[in-house]
Amino acid sequence: MPKVTRALLSVSDKSGLVPFAQTLAQLGIELISTGGTAQALRAAGLQVKDLSDHTGFPEMLDGRVKTLHPKVHGGLLYLRGNAVHEETVKAHQIAPIDLVVVNLYPFEKTVAKPDVPLHDAIENIDIGGPSMLRSAAKNHESVTVIVDPADYELIAAELKASGDTTLATRRRLAAKVYARTAAYDAAIAQHLSRAFGLAPSGSAPAALIVQAPLSQPLRYGENPHQKAALYGRFPEYFEQLHGKELSYNNILDLTAAAALIADFQGEPPTVAILKHTNPCGVGQGSSLKEAWDKAFATDKQAPFGGIIAVNAPLDLPCAEAIAEIFSEVIIAPSFTPEALALLQKKKNLRLLRILKNPHEANAIDVRSVGAGSFLWQERDLHRADSGLLKVVTKRQPTEAELRAALFGWKVAKHVKSNAIVYSAADRTLGVGAGQMSRVDSSRIAVWKAGEAGLSLAGSVVCSDAFFPFADGLIAAAKAGATAAIQPGGSMRDAEVIAAADAHNVAMVFTGVRHFRH
Repeated sequence: MPKVTRALLSVSDKSGLVPFAQTLAQLGIELISTGGTAQALRAAGLQVKDLSDHTGFPEMLDGRVKTLHPKVHGGLLYLRGNAVHEETVKAHQIAPIDLVVVNLYPFEKTVAKPDVPLHDAIENIDIGGPSMLRSAAKNHESVTVIVDPADYELIAAELKASGDTTLATRRRLAAKVYARTAAYDAAIAQHLSRAFGLAPSGSAPAALIVQAPLSQPLRYGENPHQKAALYGRFPEYFEQLHGKELSYNNILDLTAAAALIADFQGEPPTVAILKHTNPCGVGQGSSLKEAWDKAFATDKQAPFGGIIAVNAPLDLPCAEAIAEIFSEVIIAPSFTPEALALLQKKKNLRLLRILKNPHEANAIDVRSVGAGSFLWQERDLHRADSGLLKVVTKRQPTEAELRAALFGWKVAKHVKSNAIVYSAADRTLGVGAGQMSRVDSSRIAVWKAGEAGLSLAGSVVCSDAFFPFADGLIAAAKAGATAAIQPGGSMRDAEVIAAADAHNVAMVFTGVRHFRH
């Protein structure tokens, strides 16, 4: 096929544009451009032909109509070598456009701003850009199309080598274009549906469209025989400072840890230790070292190879304590230079800085359930406070019991169901997770506390869902719990309350369940 002779460039993101355009000019490729893109190229000393000169038709309607013209789309779409097409473009003086460089108006960034006016959102809906991209991508047998500045270097190298791009490259770029325009249209549809009141914020969409760029390939999935990759905005929330690349399981665990520690944001220094997404110990103190000692004391076996999250800058005393055991990942809002230097001596330990509170991300969970199906739900961001609790027993909880209940309730929310947590006001004492019955979870939590040498006398038992029978509450009382926190709502609530009164256990209902599967 003929070499690339003419390129049309029209971009909102101008990163890397000038060096790439300079390469095109050096290769003798004619540059056609519009508006701000043309200005940027001319400012760099490049010769640029205005699109209006190419089409013989002026831009109009505040720039809404400039690329929607037969001399643009005809030059992109006609089939090279097709006799009829060749005659047609010759008769209408349509010149071929062999290379298109377009990225779209920043609609997603615009609507990400709080309270963006509808007018601003609509004005950032690109019409000509997607049209040119789709035309060029459709005719990728002859036309090279670039939607991502990350591809400039590759295309420049191929053009320097042969004056053209390979068919394999053009196919890859064409597929990339349709992925981008699909994501763009999905973002517009979702925003306008909310803006027009057709899909109120938080309501289930009429069609589930998930578009996320590849963030990084992963070595494998949960097991070595499973392929895996990470998509989406992960780098906006976490920055890896040290250690080998993250695994699929690391990412599952550390995002669970980040969600848990986010519930303790703004509170005294807190440390959470997780394993397989379950908390095995959470502690709070006047320093991170004190908080670590309390968290680690809950279970000194499970943290081996675990994930550690802290809610304050990780300092040297805490780092020295953590360094005594093997951990997979530590996440913190920051690390002091001394702590970072110490932990970086462990080459396999991943250190991540939390850049943004994960609770600020899209408050939606989507999960694949096989059979070509997906589950959609709002994320569980509910946080209880003392004003929302309902005391249902004769005895009111003491101030210490109430603090312990609220502390343990935050942790129980992040434990796989059935979940039981025994807690004090500043630490977990025993955690039972993921069992088929609530009584079994309670037994495991009691056993864990015994193995750790921790007394449950005066503790609070926290249950993510209601006690279906009185036996679970009675077992907790016999283990030493003097108070309980649970959602309530069982058909046998009266029996459970009566059992609590009989054992002098103060009990509060939250009215909210925290199942986690």
